[in-house]
Amino acid sequence: MAKVRPVHLGPVEATFTQRDDGALLVECPHPMPPYPARLTERLVHWANVAPDRVFLARRGEDRAWVKVTYAEAYRCVRAIAGALLARGLSAEQPVAILSGNGIEHALIGLACLHSGIPYIPVSVAYSLISTDHSKLKHIIAQTTPGLVFAENASAFAKAISAAVPEHVEIAAVRGTVPGRTVTPYDALTAHAETGVDAAFAGTGPDTIAKILYTSGSTGQPKGVINTQRMLCANQIQLLFSLPFMAEEPPVLVDWLPWNHTFGGNHNTGLVLFNGGTLYIDDGKPLPGPLMEESIANLREISPTIYFNVPKGYEELVRYLAAETGLRETFFTRVRLTFYSGAGLAQHVWDEMARLAQATIGETITMLTGLGSTETAPFAVVCRADCAGSGVVGLPVAGVSLKLVANGDKQEARIKGPNVTPGYWRDPVKTAEAFDAEGWYKFGDALRFVDPARPELGFAFDGRVTEDFKLVTGTWVSVGPLRARIVAAGAPWVRDAVIAGIDQDYIAILVVPDAALGLPTDSLRAGLQELLHDLAKLATGTSSRVERAALLTDALSIDAGEVTDKGSLNQRAVLRHRAALVAALYGEPPPAFVVALQGDTR
Repeated sequence: MAKVRPVHLGPVEATFTQRDDGALLVECPHPMPPYPARLTERLVHWANVAPDRVFLARRGEDRAWVKVTYAEAYRCVRAIAGALLARGLSAEQPVAILSGNGIEHALIGLACLHSGIPYIPVSVAYSLISTDHSKLKHIIAQTTPGLVFAENASAFAKAISAAVPEHVEIAAVRGTVPGRTVTPYDALTAHAETGVDAAFAGTGPDTIAKILYTSGSTGQPKGVINTQRMLCANQIQLLFSLPFMAEEPPVLVDWLPWNHTFGGNHNTGLVLFNGGTLYIDDGKPLPGPLMEESIANLREISPTIYFNVPKGYEELVRYLAAETGLRETFFTRVRLTFYSGAGLAQHVWDEMARLAQATIGETITMLTGLGSTETAPFAVVCRADCAGSGVVGLPVAGVSLKLVANGDKQEARIKGPNVTPGYWRDPVKTAEAFDAEGWYKFGDALRFVDPARPELGFAFDGRVTEDFKLVTGTWVSVGPLRARIVAAGAPWVRDAVIAGIDQDYIAILVVPDAALGLPTDSLRAGLQELLHDLAKLATGTSSRVERAALLTDALSIDAGEVTDKGSLNQRAVLRHRAALVAALYGEPPPAFVVALQGDTR
């Protein structure tokens, strides 16, 4: 058995209580440690305890790392907080941040947290990729910000002109917006700290910290209220589960966008909470220059803990396999790898383990869990001895999980101090998100990894809102089937969309991995082989795929088909590509549709 690098992890255990109404309650038996009332208490702490330690770093235009210590960060945060308070900003007129991850973004966000002024980190894609800016317009209209920040005002000028009312102040590090006055960022950091201590003292666990907008599976994004309690409780839950972070300040090289809970709450929060260092990675797991940027950073900086989405690991293993030096830098002091956002294909998981073993003679523990924007996000985590593709684990300390029957599945619902009180200025969606007992409805289904050994925890069993019935009445479980398709089509299948609502059989749209550069003939041959491989695994019409086609043109963020993290939205694709879905069921099928040969329907 391969040696595993030691890492101090907390207990992952649970009690199970079957209620008379059939619901199963699952809870961590360990008490949750106390947590601070405000997240920036930790900034104050580290500015005093380790003032010269680097907190944030990002490459400058000359490629050298621009570094900010904890003492420097705290000074800037106090000055910016004074500037925001002087403008009378509040929950009714918060701060919106349009640009992506950056030192100035981080310090403005912390200033908002410190002074009790909510802020809204907005997806960059809504400004720079969207063609109609409809989602940005929706967010600005719903939150009514009093100040909008963009690192480079010129890059966001079109979006600002389209979506931000003229009376709203614009601030930026550089750049201009035609017809608008732009406040220099330096003017914020040079402001007097008047009223900052009183404002800080007036904040507490129920103070709104930020509003994070979900990508929205249908319609416009929803603004998830994140309170100080959610953020602080979640960091204590993380530390309880990953106590090694208190033994050595964590070092992260991280690209995950701060408008999402994984990057913006989970990762930046654990760095601040535990006095670590965050190297802001301007890359992204996409073939080409953005991935090269991430790799350049990892060639230079050795993380102690590494987070990514599955696509990021898929890209990373290709570089690790090809570069000895990169492997040595990456694996030299990493204690834990962690993924979230979607299921990680088992072959990628196995390759990470193989490369670590070949480089350092040890494998690195890889974990995942289950969470959402509404849970801050850390809520469920897997055991190190029962980690594997699809396994999500058991509730963390302070979290209660309720499983209720939904058709032939068990739907997960949750309570805990890390759960949102609701959606910003949207009482209807807030009411819809909770059941009659006040449990937040995850929308995910779970099943025991081994019903005979419940202590091993749960595996993801799909989104209950994605599952559908064939015309025969047979239920199709979309999540597990998508995972099976990606595994069977590895490494060239990136993702798949499952069709078949009110049809006799399942058909799929396959998203190939463009990075491999395979010719169309090879992809079509791959589709045929994929259908036959899936047929061998099928147990009936609920898992038998009869037809397939390639989905090679770009997915639309305006139509909600894909998020800025690259996650595919099943329902949005089916809705937006209705004509293509219809073609899958055409008789005879069009030339671009591949049918399972030897069809016995």
